[in-house]
Amino acid sequence: MLSQAGIDLASGNVGPPPSAETPPLAITGKAGSGKTLLLSQLYQALEAAGVEIISGDYESRRKRDSRSLAILAPTNKAASVLRARGVPATTIHRILYTPVYDPEFERIAEWLMGNLPRPDKGTLEEVALDRAQAFYESHKSIPAALAAAGLRGSDFITGWKRREEPLDIGFVDESSMLDQRQFDDLNEIFPALVLFGDPAQLAPVGQSGEMVFDGFPKDRQRHLARVHRQAEDNPILDLAHALSDPDLTFDGFERLIEDAARRDDRVVVAERVQAAPMARAPVLVWRNATRIRLIHAFRAAFGAPPDALVPGEPLICDGIELPVKHRKKRLDLEARGLIKGAQVVYLGPGSRPGFARLHVFGAPEPQVSAASIIKIEQPDEEEPFIPQAARMGAAFLHGAAVTIHKAQGSQWPEVQVFAPDLYAAARAGRSEAGLPLWKRLAYVAVTRAEQRLIWVKRYRLARPAEPLSVADLVSKPAPLTLEAENAGQ
Repeated sequence: MLSQAGIDLASGNVGPPPSAETPPLAITGKAGSGKTLLLSQLYQALEAAGVEIISGDYESRRKRDSRSLAILAPTNKAASVLRARGVPATTIHRILYTPVYDPEFERIAEWLMGNLPRPDKGTLEEVALDRAQAFYESHKSIPAALAAAGLRGSDFITGWKRREEPLDIGFVDESSMLDQRQFDDLNEIFPALVLFGDPAQLAPVGQSGEMVFDGFPKDRQRHLARVHRQAEDNPILDLAHALSDPDLTFDGFERLIEDAARRDDRVVVAERVQAAPMARAPVLVWRNATRIRLIHAFRAAFGAPPDALVPGEPLICDGIELPVKHRKKRLDLEARGLIKGAQVVYLGPGSRPGFARLHVFGAPEPQVSAASIIKIEQPDEEEPFIPQAARMGAAFLHGAAVTIHKAQGSQWPEVQVFAPDLYAAARAGRSEAGLPLWKRLAYVAVTRAEQRLIWVKRYRLARPAEPLSVADLVSKPAPLTLEAENAGQ
């Protein structure tokens, strides 16, 4: 496909784009088949061949005639997983709207990208430039590098513009999460489009269990059948792939889990949910009602008061609640890791009303203080309890439990799966695209576990032996402050 698009990776030759568009291609495969590794290697090969990488947070004006590649994901969380692996991914929305930089900071951005010499004395001190450069070499994000130098988005971004011209080559990871409208938008922007996706995952809500690549002609689909992530003979992946057996029942799958647990301590069958691990990795459930009940059981187990948060409680970022005119401040928050789906731990109230001190997992500088809107949903009530709220800023839900749908694109070292919910899905008899819903749910849930899977069989929660703590997280005395607007809220 790339050869048809004018790029010969074998020789490293990059030619002009062809006049005709290339039909989209899908690379599919189950967990461990090498989709993300293949995407990463293709990105490195294209960059080495001279293809310009479009990141979405800054676009160079120096190489307009060169071939370009954009690596996308449907959600911020999925994009952040790629960025953590050194792949400069961005979201579909961000590729449609790009920031306009102040000329002075545009020169700094071009220097960071290797297109201009180091700037002379200007707004940033030499030590700040050094810090920005060191950060960019590790994370390949212009806004985050400038933030590491002590700047805010409002310092270097003057506005935003909608992309009017088409791009070139697009790679889309986690494309099983794409809906038809997103795919149509991408098809208009990219003459050459490659989708990487897992056909066994859950399809977007409202698409009858079908992924957008299911409708591709057979010659535009390539399936990775071999499971490479089995060097350690991982029983978790064995269980995930066993779900493809059409004759496997829910009871039969539980017997497979029990057999695996007897042979290998990386699989555990538990009679109750353990409260302590919920502080760092959420329990995976199917139903929202189960999620909310488990959250309240977790808070009760740790003695959390009904009207306030306790340091150590887990949160999930639910997005940034800012007006359109505050896009620059949104970029500030995102550069610090506060993206939709980010896992966060509450450290305590900030020094200003509406602010919270937070530890953001996966962020280069995890300790921040941000204007926050924290919501705790209540059983059988439409309105959530809000223990604290700024007028605008980063929004959070409690993170002790999360639905399997929301967990797509995330992984944790140890995962607790709430089996009674999957049994309820099996009893309901629902199917998606010809596959029982419980099997899709179980596949996604099981493959969220990197090292250890805990299969919980009962509606019970074990009380923790120790209170919540943040001792393992607090490593910096003065967290960075993120303002939601000039007044701080």
